[in-house]
Amino acid sequence: MISLPQVGVRAREGRTGYNPRSSTRIQTIYFMSTISARSEFLAGVKAELPILVGVLPFGLIYGVLAVDAGLSAVQAQAMSVIVFAGSAQFIMAQLFALGTPAAIIVVTAILVNLRHALYSASVAPYVNHLPGRWRFGLAYLLTDEAYAVTINHYQRGGRLANKHWYFLGAGLALWTTWQLSTAAGIFLGAQIPASWPLDFFLALTFIALVIPALEDWAAAAAALTAGLVSVLAFNMPFKLGLVVAAFVGIASGMLVEQLGRGQAPVAGGQPSAFSFQPTTDQPPTTSDQSPATGDQPPTPDNPSPDAEDDAP
Repeated sequence: MISLPQVGVRAREGRTGYNPRSSTRIQTIYFMSTISARSEFLAGVKAELPILVGVLPFGLIYGVLAVDAGLSAVQAQAMSVIVFAGSAQFIMAQLFALGTPAAIIVVTAILVNLRHALYSASVAPYVNHLPGRWRFGLAYLLTDEAYAVTINHYQRGGRLANKHWYFLGAGLALWTTWQLSTAAGIFLGAQIPASWPLDFFLALTFIALVIPALEDWAAAAAALTAGLVSVLAFNMPFKLGLVVAAFVGIASGMLVEQLGRGQAPVAGGQPSAFSFQPTTDQPPTTSDQSPATGDQPPTPDNPSPDAEDDAP
């Protein structure tokens, strides 16, 4: 006996293809996807929190410097919103104070931020599957600090389905902190003692990020070489020493990787971007070769033991 509600459900299934079980599965998948996206977003914010300790004083210093350079409060804050690049903003404010033409200021900012081309090339394989609105938004949020935590998250492996939410969380956490610290520097900068070494906090933060990432000899060589070149090339114009140091560091890391294939990592953990899986030069086993036991295949000159037992 089929009850009337069951008849109604079957009638709906027959007419429209409606299936309550399928609908429940879709709702469950949607719910789990939402939870995963939210957890990735919050994880990105959490990973960025230690870096924000160094970003806060950096933004304060920029706010003070921008006002001292002659920018209005609105102009100084607008630069943080539009440019959103600390080192470039510092140089732009200094050039503005010197009365530099606008075209030269813009070109200088582009040269200072050339390192972001390296960041985007590194992140591109992980975000190419996203729609254009996502890629444009994440490109705007791609900074030194956001890249540092995001690329480590991508390189841990796993599905890419919701990892862009991690990127978004890290980027928005940094963006919000940079805007608030800029505003604090603009309006409260005169109250900050000049003796406070605020500009050193960000350097300490990046050192704390780099050290745990040196998991093999190639990464260590890249970091040491880049650091040495950045010191030697510190006085290059337009901060090009940073770009030169980045390219030299990459080249040295690749060279060490080629020379030291198969070596154990410096410290345990997952392989880094420069890590290498050992390879072998052994040819593949064919059907004419014996298995891994080392026995030779039977031949007329070397009959198998079974053949000798069966001989009359």
